[in-house]
Amino acid sequence: MLEGKTALISGGGTGIGRATGLRLAAEGANIVVNYSRSADDAIQTQRDIEALGRECMIYQADVSVDDQVREMADAAIKEFKRLDILVNSAGITHFIPQPNLDDLKDEHWDSIMGVNVKGVFNCCRAVASELKKQKGSIVNITSIGGITGQGSSIAYAASKAAAISVTKSLARVMAPEVRVNGIAPGVVKTRWVDGHEDFVERLAGETPLGRVATAEDVAEVAYSLIANAGFVTGQNIIVDGGTVIG
Repeated sequence: MLEGKTALISGGGTGIGRATGLRLAAEGANIVVNYSRSADDAIQTQRDIEALGRECMIYQADVSVDDQVREMADAAIKEFKRLDILVNSAGITHFIPQPNLDDLKDEHWDSIMGVNVKGVFNCCRAVASELKKQKGSIVNITSIGGITGQGSSIAYAASKAAAISVTKSLARVMAPEVRVNGIAPGVVKTRWVDGHEDFVERLAGETPLGRVATAEDVAEVAYSLIANAGFVTGQNIIVDGGTVIG
Protein backbone atom coordinates (compact mmCIF):
# COMPACT_ATOMS: atom_id res chain seq x y z
CA MET A 1 0.00 0.00 0.00
CA LEU A 2 2.91 2.37 0.75
CA GLU A 3 5.49 0.93 -1.64
CA GLY A 4 8.03 3.52 -2.73
CA LYS A 5 6.92 6.11 -0.17
CA THR A 6 9.07 7.59 2.59
CA ALA A 7 7.95 8.50 6.12
CA LEU A 8 9.73 10.75 8.60
CA ILE A 9 8.85 9.92 12.19
CA SER A 10 9.92 12.24 14.99
CA GLY A 11 10.58 10.39 18.21
CA GLY A 12 10.70 7.29 16.05
CA GLY A 13 13.05 5.17 18.14
CA THR A 14 10.67 4.32 20.97
CA GLY A 15 7.03 3.90 21.89
CA ILE A 16 4.36 5.09 19.49
CA GLY A 17 6.93 6.37 17.00
CA ARG A 18 8.70 3.02 16.82
CA ALA A 19 5.45 1.08 16.47
CA THR A 20 4.27 3.42 13.72
CA GLY A 21 7.55 3.11 11.84
CA LEU A 22 7.31 -0.67 11.92
CA ARG A 23 3.66 -0.58 10.82
CA LEU A 24 4.37 1.70 7.86
CA ALA A 25 7.45 -0.30 6.92
CA ALA A 26 5.36 -3.47 6.91
CA GLU A 27 3.25 -1.78 4.22
CA GLY A 28 6.25 -0.91 2.07
CA ALA A 29 7.41 2.52 3.28
CA ASN A 30 11.03 3.51 3.83
CA ILE A 31 11.49 5.20 7.19
CA VAL A 32 13.50 8.09 8.61
CA VAL A 33 13.74 7.65 12.38
CA ASN A 34 14.34 10.87 14.27
CA TYR A 35 15.62 10.74 17.82
CA SER A 36 16.97 13.20 20.34
CA ARG A 37 18.62 11.16 23.10
CA SER A 38 17.63 7.52 22.55
CA ALA A 39 20.42 6.54 20.14
CA ASP A 40 20.50 2.85 21.09
CA ASP A 41 16.73 2.55 20.68
CA ALA A 42 16.88 4.30 17.31
CA ILE A 43 19.58 1.93 16.09
CA GLN A 44 17.53 -1.09 17.17
CA THR A 45 14.44 0.30 15.44
CA GLN A 46 16.50 0.83 12.29
CA ARG A 47 17.61 -2.82 12.41
CA ASP A 48 14.04 -4.02 12.90
CA ILE A 49 12.77 -1.96 9.97
CA GLU A 50 15.58 -3.16 7.73
CA ALA A 51 14.72 -6.73 8.74
CA LEU A 52 11.35 -6.09 7.06
CA GLY A 53 13.18 -5.40 3.83
CA ARG A 54 12.84 -1.61 3.95
CA GLU A 55 15.42 1.13 3.96
CA CYS A 56 15.83 3.15 7.12
CA MET A 57 18.01 6.04 8.18
CA ILE A 58 18.29 7.50 11.66
CA TYR A 59 18.85 11.17 12.36
CA GLN A 60 19.49 12.96 15.64
CA ALA A 61 17.74 16.30 15.97
CA ASP A 62 16.00 18.30 18.68
CA VAL A 63 12.62 19.07 17.11
CA SER A 64 12.30 22.24 19.17
CA VAL A 65 15.27 23.73 17.26
CA ASP A 66 14.19 24.83 13.79
CA ASP A 67 17.64 24.72 12.15
CA GLN A 68 18.14 21.11 13.21
CA VAL A 69 14.71 20.14 11.88
CA ARG A 70 15.31 21.79 8.51
CA GLU A 71 18.68 20.03 8.19
CA MET A 72 16.99 16.72 9.01
CA ALA A 73 14.30 17.25 6.38
CA ASP A 74 16.91 18.12 3.76
CA ALA A 75 18.95 15.02 4.64
CA ALA A 76 15.88 12.77 4.42
CA ILE A 77 14.91 14.10 1.00
CA LYS A 78 18.50 13.83 -0.23
CA GLU A 79 18.68 10.21 0.91
CA PHE A 80 15.33 8.98 -0.40
CA LYS A 81 14.63 11.54 -3.14
CA ARG A 82 11.14 12.13 -1.76
CA LEU A 83 9.12 12.48 1.44
CA ASP A 84 5.46 11.52 1.59
CA ILE A 85 4.54 11.10 5.26
CA LEU A 86 5.31 12.89 8.51
CA VAL A 87 4.39 11.46 11.90
CA ASN A 88 5.06 13.80 14.82
CA SER A 89 5.41 11.49 17.80
CA ALA A 90 8.25 13.20 19.66
CA GLY A 91 7.02 14.32 23.04
CA ILE A 92 8.14 15.26 26.52
CA THR A 93 6.53 15.72 29.90
CA HIS A 94 7.34 16.33 33.54
CA PHE A 95 5.24 14.48 36.10
CA ILE A 96 4.05 17.28 38.37
CA PRO A 97 0.75 16.81 40.23
CA GLN A 98 -1.64 19.41 38.89
CA PRO A 99 -2.61 20.88 42.30
CA ASN A 100 1.07 21.68 42.96
CA LEU A 101 1.02 24.97 41.08
CA ASP A 102 4.25 26.29 42.54
CA ASP A 103 6.14 23.19 41.42
CA LEU A 104 5.50 23.94 37.74
CA LYS A 105 8.48 26.10 36.80
CA ASP A 106 9.37 28.13 33.72
CA GLU A 107 11.83 25.47 32.59
CA HIS A 108 9.05 22.87 32.63
CA TRP A 109 6.79 25.04 30.48
CA ASP A 110 9.61 25.89 28.09
CA SER A 111 10.76 22.32 27.49
CA ILE A 112 7.25 20.88 27.17
CA MET A 113 5.94 23.58 24.85
CA GLY A 114 9.20 23.54 22.89
CA VAL A 115 8.94 19.88 21.94
CA ASN A 116 5.19 19.24 22.00
CA VAL A 117 4.07 22.39 20.16
CA LYS A 118 7.02 24.11 18.47
CA GLY A 119 8.40 20.71 17.52
CA VAL A 120 5.20 19.75 15.73
CA PHE A 121 5.11 23.06 13.86
CA ASN A 122 8.82 23.00 13.02
CA CYS A 123 8.60 19.53 11.48
CA CYS A 124 5.45 20.33 9.51
CA ARG A 125 6.92 23.55 8.16
CA ALA A 126 10.22 21.94 7.20
CA VAL A 127 8.54 19.30 5.03
CA ALA A 128 5.56 21.30 3.78
CA SER A 129 6.76 21.97 0.25
CA GLU A 130 7.91 18.37 -0.32
CA LEU A 131 4.69 16.90 1.08
CA LYS A 132 2.65 19.22 -1.13
CA LYS A 133 4.62 17.98 -4.12
CA GLN A 134 3.90 14.35 -3.18
CA LYS A 135 0.31 14.97 -1.99
CA GLY A 136 1.31 13.55 1.35
CA SER A 137 -0.08 13.15 4.83
CA ILE A 138 0.78 14.29 8.35
CA VAL A 139 -0.25 12.64 11.61
CA ASN A 140 0.40 14.46 14.89
CA ILE A 141 0.30 12.47 18.12
CA THR A 142 -1.65 14.58 20.60
CA SER A 143 -3.39 13.33 23.76
CA ILE A 144 -6.76 13.20 25.44
CA GLY A 145 -5.08 15.45 28.01
CA GLY A 146 -5.45 18.21 25.43
CA ILE A 147 -9.21 17.65 25.55
CA THR A 148 -9.80 16.95 29.23
CA GLY A 149 -7.10 19.18 30.76
CA GLN A 150 -5.91 16.19 32.78
CA GLY A 151 -2.55 14.47 32.58
CA SER A 152 0.97 14.40 33.89
CA SER A 153 1.05 18.17 34.39
CA ILE A 154 -0.92 21.29 33.49
CA ALA A 155 1.81 22.26 31.04
CA TYR A 156 1.56 18.89 29.29
CA ALA A 157 -2.21 19.11 28.91
CA ALA A 158 -1.89 22.68 27.61
CA SER A 159 0.76 21.63 25.11
CA LYS A 160 -1.44 18.90 23.70
CA ALA A 161 -4.40 21.27 23.42
CA ALA A 162 -2.11 23.58 21.45
CA ALA A 163 -0.97 20.68 19.26
CA ILE A 164 -4.61 19.92 18.43
CA SER A 165 -5.10 23.56 17.44
CA VAL A 166 -1.95 23.55 15.30
CA THR A 167 -3.24 20.41 13.57
CA LYS A 168 -6.49 22.14 12.64
CA SER A 169 -4.72 25.26 11.40
CA LEU A 170 -2.27 23.31 9.28
CA ALA A 171 -5.04 21.16 7.83
CA ARG A 172 -6.58 24.34 6.44
CA VAL A 173 -3.43 25.98 5.09
CA MET A 174 -1.84 22.83 3.64
CA ALA A 175 -4.98 21.66 1.84
CA PRO A 176 -5.80 20.37 -0.68
CA GLU A 177 -2.43 18.75 -1.33
CA VAL A 178 -1.66 17.59 2.23
CA ARG A 179 -3.97 16.08 4.81
CA VAL A 180 -3.15 16.82 8.46
CA ASN A 181 -4.73 14.85 11.29
CA GLY A 182 -4.09 14.10 14.94
CA ILE A 183 -4.41 11.07 17.17
CA ALA A 184 -5.25 11.60 20.83
CA PRO A 185 -4.36 8.51 22.86
CA GLY A 186 -5.25 7.97 26.46
CA VAL A 187 -2.62 6.29 28.60
CA VAL A 188 -0.36 4.15 26.42
CA LYS A 189 1.70 1.30 27.84
CA THR A 190 5.18 2.57 26.98
CA ARG A 191 8.27 3.40 29.01
CA TRP A 192 6.64 6.76 29.86
CA VAL A 193 4.54 5.02 32.49
CA ASP A 194 7.31 2.84 33.93
CA GLY A 195 7.13 3.15 37.69
CA HIS A 196 3.47 4.18 37.55
CA GLU A 197 1.98 0.68 37.30
CA ASP A 198 -0.67 1.29 39.98
CA PHE A 199 -1.86 4.36 38.07
CA VAL A 200 -2.03 2.38 34.82
CA GLU A 201 -3.97 -0.47 36.41
CA ARG A 202 -6.47 1.96 37.92
CA LEU A 203 -7.05 3.63 34.57
CA ALA A 204 -7.43 0.29 32.84
CA GLY A 205 -10.20 -0.60 35.26
CA GLU A 206 -12.01 2.65 34.48
CA THR A 207 -11.83 2.17 30.70
CA PRO A 208 -14.90 0.63 29.00
CA LEU A 209 -12.66 -1.73 26.99
CA GLY A 210 -10.88 -2.81 30.17
CA ARG A 211 -7.30 -1.95 29.29
CA VAL A 212 -5.02 0.92 28.34
CA ALA A 213 -3.68 1.36 24.82
CA THR A 214 -0.58 -0.21 23.36
CA ALA A 215 1.73 1.64 20.99
CA GLU A 216 0.50 -0.72 18.27
CA ASP A 217 -3.10 0.40 18.84
CA VAL A 218 -2.08 3.97 18.04
CA ALA A 219 0.13 2.92 15.11
CA GLU A 220 -2.80 1.12 13.50
CA VAL A 221 -4.88 4.28 13.55
CA ALA A 222 -1.95 6.27 12.16
CA TYR A 223 -1.65 3.82 9.27
CA SER A 224 -5.39 4.02 8.59
CA LEU A 225 -5.31 7.82 8.49
CA ILE A 226 -2.35 7.77 6.12
CA ALA A 227 -3.41 4.99 3.77
CA ASN A 228 -7.18 4.60 3.95
CA ALA A 229 -8.75 7.93 4.93
CA GLY A 230 -8.27 10.10 1.88
CA PHE A 231 -11.17 12.42 2.67
CA VAL A 232 -10.27 13.03 6.32
CA THR A 233 -8.32 16.10 7.42
CA GLY A 234 -8.19 18.40 10.42
CA GLN A 235 -9.48 15.69 12.75
CA ASN A 236 -8.24 14.55 16.15
CA ILE A 237 -9.03 10.85 16.53
CA ILE A 238 -9.39 9.70 20.13
CA VAL A 239 -7.80 6.31 20.85
CA ASP A 240 -8.52 5.64 24.51
CA GLY A 241 -10.72 2.55 24.78
CA GLY A 242 -13.74 4.73 25.51
CA THR A 243 -12.33 6.66 28.47
CA VAL A 244 -13.66 9.90 26.99
CA ILE A 245 -17.08 9.38 25.42
CA GLY A 246 -19.22 12.28 24.32
